[in-house]
Parts: sequence; C-alpha cells; structure tokens
Amino acid sequence: MSTSPPMSGLNVPACKVGIIGIGAMGMAMAHNLSRKGYGLAINDIRPEAQDEARAAGMVVCESPKAVVLLADVILLVVVNAAQINEVLFGEGENKHALVDAGLSGKTVVICSTIAPQDTVEIAQKLARHGIACIDAPISGGPARALAGTMSMMLAGDPSLLASLEPLFADLADKRFHISAAIGDAAKAKLVNNLLAGINLVAGAEALALGIKLGLDAQKVFKLIEASSGSSWIFKDRMARALADDFAPRAAANILTKDVGLATAMAAGIGAPTPLGEAALAHFKETLALGWGDLDDAAVIKTYLAQGLHTKPPL
Repeated sequence: MSTSPPMSGLNVPACKVGIIGIGAMGMAMAHNLSRKGYGLAINDIRPEAQDEARAAGMVVCESPKAVVLLADVILLVVVNAAQINEVLFGEGENKHALVDAGLSGKTVVICSTIAPQDTVEIAQKLARHGIACIDAPISGGPARALAGTMSMMLAGDPSLLASLEPLFADLADKRFHISAAIGDAAKAKLVNNLLAGINLVAGAEALALGIKLGLDAQKVFKLIEASSGSSWIFKDRMARALADDFAPRAAANILTKDVGLATAMAAGIGAPTPLGEAALAHFKETLALGWGDLDDAAVIKTYLAQGLHTKPPL
C-alpha cells in the first residue's frame, strides 16, 4: 500500500477530471472529488444521475467525446468491458466516443472490474490513439468512495502513476501498486473479489442455517461477528440482510459477474477454484430467482427459500 507523500505532477485539483459512469460508485467518487475542489466533467446515460451531478455543480456532458474535450484525466466507472469499449471506441450515426475527440496526451483510468485481457487490449487500442491508460480497479463500496477511503489497485507506467498520485490519494486512502504491467491490477482485483464472493456465500449459508434451526438471527449474527467465522463482508452484508435492507449498494448481478470473471481467469491457467465455482452457482441461482438487482446481501434469501413452502423470512 502506498504510504509515501504525494509526488508532484499534474496541478490537481486545478486539472479537470472526467468521470464516465456515475452509478453508485462513480457518483460517490464524483461527490468526493467535487467536495475537494476538483473541476468535474461528467457523462452518464441516466437522466437522474445527470440531474444529481448538475445539482452538485458538475459539468454534465452529452457524450464521452465531450468529456475528453474538457478533461485531462478520464475515470471510467461503468459496468463491464463492453460498456468501456462503447464509451471509448463506439460509433454510430452521430459519432460520440471518447477517441473521436481526436486529442492525444490524455489519460484514461479504468476503474471498472473487467477481465485482465480486456484491460490489456483496451490499453493497446488507446495507445494507438496517443492516449495513456492506467489499470485501476476499485473496491470498498459507495460509502468509502464518498469518504475517499476506498481501495484502489494500480498498474501502469510508474512515472504516470507518480504524476497522478495526488488525484489517486484524494480518491482512495488505500492504494496498492501492483506492478508496471497493465492487466495486473485487474488480476489482483479478481483474486480479491473471488474471496469476497466465497466469504459472502459462506456467511449467508451459515446464518441461514442458524435461522432454519430456530435460533435468534441477531444473536447468531453477533456470535459470528465476534468469533472465528467472521469476515468483513459477512458483517457488512448480513447486517443489511437482518435489517431487511436490500437496497443495492453493490448489486448481486455485479458480484456474480466478478466471481465469474475470476473463475474464468483461473480456468485459463489451469488453477482449480472449486469454492469459487460453488459460490458462482449460488449467485446464479440468486439471479434466477429475480434478486439480481438487489444488494448482494440477497444471497441469503436464496438459502432461506430452499426447502421452504412459505415466503422466506428475509
């Protein structure tokens, strides 16, 4: 983790930062940077997100192309590689993609969780347009993103990383410099999310068993929280579940995607992930039951629905 003081580089927050994709994480990051005095250019396809950004004093752009005309550094916080490719390289009757601005010397920071090979290919395509790329997936949830206390995994050219250190320090107080190789941060993020998914499913399985045994759910939760079976994601997600709070901070379909990417990455090098495959199967079942847009704490609902002839208690 980076503990050294920020190095000199871009004049931040005076430089204009663009954020494309202001969902739960992107919006929290935007509010954090706006509060710290950054000039922000924003693009999102959802009118309600645009309205929130505009009300906070951010410049709302009609296209990715418009963002890059204003910003020196563009943070991508969209869902997947397909959306990134559309934002960067997509074409239509009205060309709107980022590279259509025809400007070199910009930097794209990929904050989305995508396959490492996709990150590499995107960076190579950007380089052909004279645009630099940083591999920088993020973790921690919207509350930490808003506070500037999320985690960020970083890979890319060391001199470019150094120049952007003040910006990254404002975004994340936990910065892990993985390597100089684009794609390595994406690999590290998927390793983490594989374990997060396994821990979440395991915690939901244990708590659901306690409930089905007739034990007091809150007492079982407090026992596990204070004991050897605990994990950060268990404490965070199962507290929400017991409060019947499934508002999507991190939607179940997102972690399903991430665990799927992680197991596919492992399969590509012949590394077995039997626990990851089991967790992925449970996530897929949760989605099949119609809970994919809920918070990923909803995995416990799938366990509670199994073997029951009545509506699950959560």
